[in-house]
Amino acid sequence: MDHHIDYDIAIGGAGPVGLALAALLVKRGMAASRIALIDARELAKAAMDPRSLALSWGSRQILEDIGAWPKETHPIQEIHVSRRGHFGRTLIESRDAGVPALGYVSRYGAVVTALAAAGERVGVRALRPVQIAAADERTDRVVLTLADKREVHARLFVQAEGGLYAERSGKPISRDYNQSAVICHVTVSERQPQRAFERFTDEGPLALLPQDDGYALVWCLRPARAQLVAALPESGFLAQLQAAFGQRLGRFLSASPRLTYPLGLNAGSRSSARTVAIGNAAQTLHPVAGQGLNLGLRDAAVLARMLAREPEPATLTRFTAARRPDRGLTIGITDAMARLFADTSGGAGQSLLGMSLGLLDAVAPARRLFAEQMMFGRRAS
Repeated sequence: MDHHIDYDIAIGGAGPVGLALAALLVKRGMAASRIALIDARELAKAAMDPRSLALSWGSRQILEDIGAWPKETHPIQEIHVSRRGHFGRTLIESRDAGVPALGYVSRYGAVVTALAAAGERVGVRALRPVQIAAADERTDRVVLTLADKREVHARLFVQAEGGLYAERSGKPISRDYNQSAVICHVTVSERQPQRAFERFTDEGPLALLPQDDGYALVWCLRPARAQLVAALPESGFLAQLQAAFGQRLGRFLSASPRLTYPLGLNAGSRSSARTVAIGNAAQTLHPVAGQGLNLGLRDAAVLARMLAREPEPATLTRFTAARRPDRGLTIGITDAMARLFADTSGGAGQSLLGMSLGLLDAVAPARRLFAEQMMFGRRAS
């Protein structure tokens, strides 16, 4: 190997996907000393991140494979899906797919803590906190210039967070949903443990994920209304939430301080000669159905398996082709759900959407196929 090349693989971003990739590479046989993991945030700050994440059953298998299953998780055995103001609903159960749970709810901080510990056990060391200021792809390497002026040389560079790489064959997909998410933790008078709710309203989906003594709330609204609702006193916020969700969980009793963030779709991964994007760097999705992190972890699992066999530039092109079906289907389903169920035009279209939920509820094989897609993605044939 050229003595100027310090690493085989450099990974930009030590979030869940970057951390998982590093640990999976070691698990598949790559020396930890040949992996550079770079992140702008200190681990202690990342560990304090309170955001809730939905982990599918397939993601649990990936994380358990590297000893990185977080200590604190809350199982989802049922998902109740409905359309506000329209007939029809469906109940997806873990037994539909023959698994103990459809997914789990955990906090971002708990996930990165478990992954960082798993990486440290096998010798992965992260360069942090430091930003990547520039990436210069050359014929035989990628030279990363860090904000502190250090350089990292690597045969291949994997961007796991941050910049989006455009597809060579066309422009990346970009969509503004004209929505913002309001997130917080709420408690109710009639909690249903291990059941999650996805309630589609005129402004966007409203999700309640079982966590601790209540639920993690992700409520998608028009941006101006999201800011207004989030700023309400607790009693006013709970009244608005009650009106939007209904009485399925009795009364909403309390809400933690609310945060908001804008929602959009950006997707368009490619492999250049020595650079590839995965996870949030390849696709950022609407939170409906909670597929963003799970899709990214599948990216990491496939890329680790392929690079462990052949850490060469040609592998990146094969990886992008191999991931296209799963990415395309998952992005398509998420995008369609985000747009169609938030259509405020009303009329027959919305009634048909409500009826489709009823039909899905009545056809067990359809429920099983939908559950398998959400848990495992589209598997390679």
